[in-house]
Amino acid sequence: QAQLVESGGGLVPEGGSLRLSCAAPRMITSEFNTKTINWYRQAPGKQRESVASITGGRLTNYADVVKGRFTISRDNSRKRVYLQMNSLKPDDTGVYYCHLNAYGSEYWGQGTQVTVSS
Repeated sequence: QAQLVESGGGLVPEGGSLRLSCAAPRMITSEFNTKTINWYRQAPGKQRESVASITGGRLTNYADVVKGRFTISRDNSRKRVYLQMNSLKPDDTGVYYCHLNAYGSEYWGQGTQVTVSS
C-alpha cells in the first residue's frame, strides 16, 4: 500500500516560509520513483485545489497562484516529496495534502495545517 504522511505545517506570519514533507514509508523505492506526487490544499469552506505536482522524471507543475513562490522537489532515496513555500500569504491558509495514484487506487495523506497570519 501507499501510505502517505505529511508534516511541516504550522503558523507563520505573512511573508514567511514553511517546508512541507510527504513521506511514503510503505512504498517500495523503485515503485515510488516512478510515481507522480501531487500536493493539494483545502481552505475552510472551499473545495480542495491542486497546488503542485512532480513526476517521476522530476517534471513539475504549479497552480498559477503559487508560481514563483512554491517549489516542489523529491528525494527518491528517502521516498519523500517536499513543498517549499516562500512569501506566504493569508490566502495560502488551509490543510495541505499529498496524493498519488498507485496499485489501482488513490492515496491521500492525513493533511497538515498551514496557517498564515496577516
